Amino acid sequence: MNGERLSQIGIGGADLGRRPFKEAEAIHYGLEHGINVVDTAESYPGSEELIKWGMTDIDRQRVFLISKVLPSHATPDQERRSLEGSLKRLGVDYLDLYLLHWRGGANLAQAVAGLEQLKQEGLIRHWGVSNFDVKDMEDLLKVPHGDQCFANEDLYNLTSRGVEFDLLPWQAKHQVGFLGYSPFHAVGWNYLHPTKVLRDIATAHNTDPYPVMLAWITRNNNLVTLPKAATVDHVKANIAAMDLKLTEEELAMIDREYPAPTKKVPLEKI
Repeated sequence: MNGERLSQIGIGGADLGRRPFKEAEAIHYGLEHGINVVDTAESYPGSEELIKWGMTDIDRQRVFLISKVLPSHATPDQERRSLEGSLKRLGVDYLDLYLLHWRGGANLAQAVAGLEQLKQEGLIRHWGVSNFDVKDMEDLLKVPHGDQCFANEDLYNLTSRGVEFDLLPWQAKHQVGFLGYSPFHAVGWNYLHPTKVLRDIATAHNTDPYPVMLAWITRNNNLVTLPKAATVDHVKANIAAMDLKLTEEELAMIDREYPAPTKKVPLEKI
């Protein structure tokens, strides 16, 4: 992605902390076995501290570490304070990617100015945004240095495909990377329950339906998806999904079950 070698399947840090030992163990296992992208945010309670634990004895340079700043903190001074807090909680001295968590009421020019300054100082390597739609991205391009946006992170899974209609093509045209969060959750944090089509495809590949969902998301090799790391077994299944290749017939079956958008729809968020 834009010159960075990223695993197509990363680790999402939202909703961590229910079983901290198992989650830290799962993060550590993933980072030792081919995953190199970890995503968190200042607004995820306890997530950054738990990821620090999971990164114990892992070479920092092997991890592409992402965190996010709230739009209420999106001014140069407040971004710096937020970043310093995230760095302390994560136990690192820089982030690979720092995202504006959503647009909210943020002044984009001020937000970008602060992010660019942090990048110039080496505290972050890249900056980007999250939960932005095409109009938001176009507004971003209008502010000074807005074209330096590395990536946008949005909800993307089988039941939330709206980004395919215009956002993914826009980002590809403008060379802005795409990160997809919540591959297994629909709007409202409702868990995606596999249909018979997904179960049948999983059986054909001697796996479970959830790796099939991940393989579908990563089918075009041009984005990163961020499932939660709850247990080592879950992470093992996620890693195996990186080698799962769906046939054209299977992709067509999934499209019939979960149709692609045929018109512009509002950006979905969790």
